Amino acid sequence: MPTKTIVFALVTFLHDLFTAVWIGGLITLGLTVMPSAKKILGKGPETKKLMNAIQKRHSVLVYVSLVGLVLTGLLQANRNSAFLGLLSFGNTYTAVLAVKHILVLAMIVIALYRSLALAQASTPAQEKLKATLLILNIVFGVCILLLSGFVTALSSSIPAI
Repeated sequence: MPTKTIVFALVTFLHDLFTAVWIGGLITLGLTVMPSAKKILGKGPETKKLMNAIQKRHSVLVYVSLVGLVLTGLLQANRNSAFLGLLSFGNTYTAVLAVKHILVLAMIVIALYRSLALAQASTPAQEKLKATLLILNIVFGVCILLLSGFVTALSSSIPAI
């Protein structure tokens, strides 16, 4: 097997792993852990402490994944002859990729706001905003996965460099 193929397979694997950690973690947190903690512990201070501890640990994985996604994404994009540059809308491939990257940037902003500005949310309104932003990030994450499917489908019809 050629070295280029092995390297590209490893880059793709890492990109998929970082995506699974980030978006899978959000889905797990928002759709299982948070509702279960509230059901068992109620909405009191113990639930807030538990969720803050979980989110603090998850944030480390997210930040590592973000760096890994940027690096592996750049390596993947540059491999395709249809790639016209970051946030380019020059063809269907790069337009879909640009929308995907815009959603990723929105997710990063939301994640940073949730983990930094709302880390010590103390009012019910702040807690509700924090939960709403988590759900929004889950929706964006699922959209990103869908767009990734389209990018892969589009790239399979384009010769690689």
